[in-house]
Amino acid sequence: MADTDYDLVIMGSGPAGLTAGLYAARARMKVAIYEKSLPGGQVLTTDWIENYPGFPEGISGTELTQRMTDQVRHFGLDIQSDEVLSADLSGGVKEIQLSEKTVRTHSLIIATGASPRKLGIPGEDRFFGKGISSCATCDGPFCRDKVVAAVGGGDTAVQESVYLTRFAKKVYLIHRRDEFRAEKILQERAMASDKIEILLDTVVTGVNGLTHLESIHTRNLKSGENAKLAVDAFFVWIGILPNTEFLGDAAEPERDEYGFIRTNERMETSVPGVFAVGDVRSTPLRQITTAVGDAAIAAASAEHYVVNL
Repeated sequence: MADTDYDLVIMGSGPAGLTAGLYAARARMKVAIYEKSLPGGQVLTTDWIENYPGFPEGISGTELTQRMTDQVRHFGLDIQSDEVLSADLSGGVKEIQLSEKTVRTHSLIIATGASPRKLGIPGEDRFFGKGISSCATCDGPFCRDKVVAAVGGGDTAVQESVYLTRFAKKVYLIHRRDEFRAEKILQERAMASDKIEILLDTVVTGVNGLTHLESIHTRNLKSGENAKLAVDAFFVWIGILPNTEFLGDAAEPERDEYGFIRTNERMETSVPGVFAVGDVRSTPLRQITTAVGDAAIAAASAEHYVVNL
């Protein structure tokens, strides 16, 4: 077996990365987790989680992340703060280029997650962070007694719009289709709120303001009617893009038409010794429960791969 720094390197420390680290540490693998920001990933921006088993009253994203991080550290595994800039996966030994060093590993688990997709409308980049956000937990408290708008039709858009009603006096929830994709229980909560006005068959075509966001422009797809809504903040929840920039234009590991990494049931990618888990993986469901399940399988697969080199 060739000499390396690690048996396994894990990119990312969201629920998937932390779970993979936990299983690998218990298997006594020589493992490192690299994270460019804070442990937790997207879960840190989730106000309240009700569908993770073991917490009948629910749990905050921050607390769940802290518990997972504490459990990983209990088994002696540190999370190293560093950014993966690129990765050479072409050989038997994988070389991971970090901001200040290169590490070599026999196996790799990609748990880098995904980032919010943008609308691509005029003014969006200019006002991002100045009235436009994708994190209700981060920016909701700044919306007290204000009028806000949100766009999207999935679980995140509907759930976080309900959360915003704790602060805002009015929330426009805008969706381009004639019905939401979100879980029915979340839809029921949104429809029951007297603070939420739902605008279906509607798209946002632009945003305006001087130094900060002041209004958004919408168009009804059925009537063609254009409207201008005066709002103090605008939240965008229209899906995610995989965090795979470090792969560059490499043909492998194989990805789907949206850029998410394809795997088999063992979480193996098209590159031997490289595994993908959680939101970065091509999968029909992206939840904390599926991420940790992916990670347990990937860690076992990685251990099997290394032992049999």
